Amino acid sequence: MKLNELHDNEGAARKQKRVARGPGSGKGKTAGRGIKGQKSRSGVAIGGYEGGQMPLYRRLPKRGFTKPNAKQYAVINLGLIEKFIAAGKLNAAEEITEDALIASGITKGRHDGIRVLAKGEITAKITLKVTGASKAAIDAVAKAGGTLTVAEVAGASAE
Repeated sequence: MKLNELHDNEGAARKQKRVARGPGSGKGKTAGRGIKGQKSRSGVAIGGYEGGQMPLYRRLPKRGFTKPNAKQYAVINLGLIEKFIAAGKLNAAEEITEDALIASGITKGRHDGIRVLAKGEITAKITLKVTGASKAAIDAVAKAGGTLTVAEVAGASAE
């Protein structure tokens, strides 16, 4: 086999359509765009226009709602806390607060508080004080012999 004998398989590559290359090409003069009008010009895209009909994006109903003042918590799993205790980055003997969690590098920032979830196992007897926690996380810490206290958020009303 020689370099001049190499070629693509049949139908593997389509020939490029060359527009505006004279009347013999079949796509000469106006290059298949018709005469005048917005669509014949370059750089124009009529997105969503359906010829006067109500466009699809306006026919469909809007869904959902984004709460403008929603709280954003830093989420930490119990398994991760256990791993940090095993690595010696957190001390299980003393109370673990949000400041201690941030100092250990378990989370980058506090956001609106730290929320503990029950993913993973916890075996160490710990005393945790955080902004929020799931019921399963509180039960898991209690089962291990520790306590998980959820601090009251300033300005939050009990409803």
